[in-house]
Amino acid sequence: MNERDHTSPPHRGAPAIVFEALTTTEGLTSWWGPDECPVLSAAADVRVGGRFRVRFRVAAGSEHADGASEHECAGEFLEIEAPRRIVMSWQWLSGGDPGERERVSRLELHLRPIDTGTELTLIHAELRDETTARSHEWGWGGALDKLTRRLASLADQTAR
Repeated sequence: MNERDHTSPPHRGAPAIVFEALTTTEGLTSWWGPDECPVLSAAADVRVGGRFRVRFRVAAGSEHADGASEHECAGEFLEIEAPRRIVMSWQWLSGGDPGERERVSRLELHLRPIDTGTELTLIHAELRDETTARSHEWGWGGALDKLTRRLASLADQTAR
């Protein structure tokens, strides 16, 4: 199976702060989706068996073959070990790669405390093929960049 691992730059903040950004509606809205792609709606029922759903707009000119300018994904929380680990299923409901819509993949988020804050590793597994894995790699790279900026902004506000 195709899989992509992403380790973001260290986040300034304890794992509990990063975990909150990964699991609350406000947190998800601030970082989900590729860079320059605003989140339009987000919801999360963070418990094993609970569901999440996120809809975001894609940048002009980056639409997929079906012409979708909005993407929506959803899934179920499979494992939660606050504030260290989240495992969830993942599926495109609209937008994204049309060949992936019938598939359910797996998303794992691992948080590790380090001296300067938290290291976050995201693993997106059980993807259809290498092309799909590369597409998700681009998307998650932008999303994690947004998360890094969001958490740095929060840390700066707290320091004032």
